[in-house]
Order: sequence, then C-alpha cells, then structure tokens
Amino acid sequence: MSQKTLAEGSRAGAAAIEHGAAASPKRWWILAVIAVAQLMVVLDATIVNIALPSAQTDLGFSDGNRQWIVTAYALAFASLLLLGGRIADLFGRKPAFLVGVVGFAAASALGGAANGFTMLVAARALQGAFGALLAPAALSLLNTTFTDARERARAFSVYGAIAGAGGAVGLLLGGVLTDALDWRWTLYVNVAIAVVAFAGGWILLGNHRDAENAKLDVPGTVLVAAGLFSLVYGFSNAETHDWGSPLTWGFLLAGGVLLAAFAGWQTRAAHPLLPLRILLDRDRAASFLAVLITGAGMFGVFLFLTYYLQLNLGFSPTKTGVAFLPMVGALMVTAQAGTTVLLPRIGPKAVIPLGFAVATAGMAWLTGIGSHYPSGVLPQLIVIGVGLGLVMPTAMQLATGGVAAEDAGVASATVNAMQQVGGSIGTALLNTLAASAATDYLSGRDATSKLVRAQATIESYTTAFWWSAGFFAAGALLAFLLYRRGVPRQDAEAAPVVHM
Repeated sequence: MSQKTLAEGSRAGAAAIEHGAAASPKRWWILAVIAVAQLMVVLDATIVNIALPSAQTDLGFSDGNRQWIVTAYALAFASLLLLGGRIADLFGRKPAFLVGVVGFAAASALGGAANGFTMLVAARALQGAFGALLAPAALSLLNTTFTDARERARAFSVYGAIAGAGGAVGLLLGGVLTDALDWRWTLYVNVAIAVVAFAGGWILLGNHRDAENAKLDVPGTVLVAAGLFSLVYGFSNAETHDWGSPLTWGFLLAGGVLLAAFAGWQTRAAHPLLPLRILLDRDRAASFLAVLITGAGMFGVFLFLTYYLQLNLGFSPTKTGVAFLPMVGALMVTAQAGTTVLLPRIGPKAVIPLGFAVATAGMAWLTGIGSHYPSGVLPQLIVIGVGLGLVMPTAMQLATGGVAAEDAGVASATVNAMQQVGGSIGTALLNTLAASAATDYLSGRDATSKLVRAQATIESYTTAFWWSAGFFAAGALLAFLLYRRGVPRQDAEAAPVVHM
C-alpha cells in the first residue's frame, strides 16, 4: 500500500472519529425512504414505455417523434448525473434529496397534464434533470448511513435489487395503470410516491456537507455533461438513423473527445468533479464496468421480451408486467445471498463472474424461445434473475464502498451514469442488430406472408438475446480478470461513517 493511500486512510479515519461512526437508530427507516425514492427514478425508465401507444394516440405525435419521450429523459439524466452527485457532496445530501424528490414530482405532474408533444418531452427532460440530482443523493445517503459491514451489505442488496428489478416493476405498473386508468397516471403516480419519500426524508434525514470546503469544477462539469449528452444522443440516433449518419458517429466521436478532455482536466483541476482516486481502485473500476455491461445486456430482456409477449403471445400490458415478476423475485433472493453471504466469504472475483455466467446461460436458453410462456420463457427468466441478482447489487456495493465521505455523492453518480450509458448502448446496438436480422431473414422470402413476417420478428428477438448473452459472457471474463482475489478490503474494514 502506498504512502498516499495510507495518508488518505488516516484522513478518512480521522473524519470518522470527528463525526462519529455510531450507526443511526433510524437507519432502516432511512433505507425504506431511499428505496422508495430510488424506485420512483428507476420506474420511469420503463413505466412510460408501455403507455407510449396510448399517449401517441391522445396527443397525436408521429412514430418518428415517439422515441423522444424516452430519449429526453435519458439525455438529461445521464448528462447531469455527475453534477448532481457533486451538488450533494457540496451542499448537503438532505437538501439535494428533497429538492430532487419535489422537482421530480412536479415534472411528473407537468407530463401527466401535457396537452401536446412538446410539453410532454419538456416534462420528461425535467424528470431526468431532477432524477440526476435525486439518484446519487439517495445512493450516497445509503453509503454513509450504514456503518456496519453486514448491515451495509443487506442494505445494498435491497437497493441493488430495486435497481435491477425496477425496470420490470415499471412495466407491470405501467401496464396496470394504462389498462385500468389512463396513460397519464404512469406519470401522476410519481406524485404519490414523492409525497412518501419527501415526508420520510424531511423527518428522518440529517444533513452534512462532507465537501463543503471544495468548489464546483465548472470546466469539468461542462466537459462531462456535454460528453455524456453526446454519447447518449449518438447511440439514440443509431436507433432511427444508420451508423454511418453524422448524427450517429459525429456525436459518438464528439462524446469520446469531450470525455477524454474531461479526464485530462481532472488531473489538473484544483477541485475535480470526479477525483481520479475514485477510479484508480481496481475493484471499484471493475464494478463500474460490471454495472455498464449489466445495463447494456438487460435491455435484451426487458425491451425485446416485452415485444414478444405482447405482439407474438398477445399478452396485455398488465399481463406482460406480471410475466416479469418471477425474474424480479429470483433477483431479490439472490441479491440477499450475493451481498450478505457470498461476497464476504469468497469475494467478488468469484461472485460477479458467477452471476454473469448464470445470466449468460439464461439468455442463451432464451434464444430457443417458444410459443408457451410456462415452458418457453418462465424458466429462462428465473435463471436470468438469479444471475443478475448476483451481479448488480454486489457491483453497486463495491463501486461505492470505501469511498471517502466527501466523494460519496460523485461515486454514486458514476454508478448511475454507468447504468444509464450502458442502457443507451444496449438499446442502440440491440435494436440495430435485431432490425438487421429481420431484414436478412426477409431477403429472398415472401414478405407479404404473415408467417414469414412472424418468423422474421422471432429472428430479430433471438439475435438480440444472443448478443445480450455475449455482453454477459464478456462481463464474466472481464470481472474474473479485473477483480482482486479474496474478500475486498472495504468489506473487511469499517464502512464509511454516518452523518446524522
């Protein structure tokens, strides 16, 4: 261990003594509040998707514009995450959390009341902006509230399960609300959730500014926001344009250049937005990569399986959501086992590659998709849920654990950014590959035949599933190569302190 690392550890220890490392007696209630807020953010990545056809009919926008209802949220959320995380560190996690909750609820109400396409897109962008403030504040609160290693593992198993399963829950809730009420309630429901989260946060949370002596890195903020925006926008354009379009490769290139410039600036900035010490820990860097790959591969499950269940098996939106619940259940069970039992005993070098390998097997099995849900979809979903439950919560815990208190917010934001960028990459790549597979299958066949067109869609789905399996297989290999052997030091040592 270097002298610099020892010095940083001493400073962290001194901070713990100064602020007190006693566990808060309210910590489990705080976990419930954080879980509710995180669920609200994660739900909105998918809950609106099922309602899109109804919203399109009601507001009269075109198929070409439909993607912007989803993309506007993703662009604002991804590009502002690091800024949101640093704001939580600089000005306090409680005000960041509460402002994020209120803003997210107000934007949701605006979207629910939308009288046209422009108003709905603006509301979705505002949701993403306030979500970028709320999500890292929630995760950093979790990171600094639980001081006992075992309790912290249990808390992260809950949080990670919500992060991993929230998309499926969003599909279910979106289907129920659209079928029973109206598409607008997929947005209005956030107001009710926000009331609970705000009341709990106001009563239970204390405030401490761990980075109060630091300043906001304005050049770094501009570079990373523009870089992440360009990256997500470029991948989003790949869905509606080909990869040779300047709107695709041009923005991807610009995003890469801007992020490289951001990385260079962080080595010289007096108060860096993303201190490089966060990225230089081997286990943490591997965890960021694991979250990115998981985000990319999961869309092979949620997006294309949703199409298959509704278009090929004739499931209603509600029934589609219910069909994902076994995967959610499996994910939540293995999330507990992975973070509280396996990780402290055998370490991430075994747990996370194992999870990726199981998820790979489940996705590969899903490529033989059949016409009956109980035998052709259900077992595969459970296997995938088991695998993802071992990966996502464990990686999130390792990505934010052992971080100095003043960096908790930006480390948490980086986790969320990895998941969002991974999702954008996965959506663009899998959509493009699936469309190409369908086109190739139709070539030389009677495209007017219903049977031929149906088989072409199956070819597109199975292609997406195979590529998702490939993502997970790559994740297994990279995780095995990158993670250290043994139990991570941050689990063996004291967890970050609580500031209440």
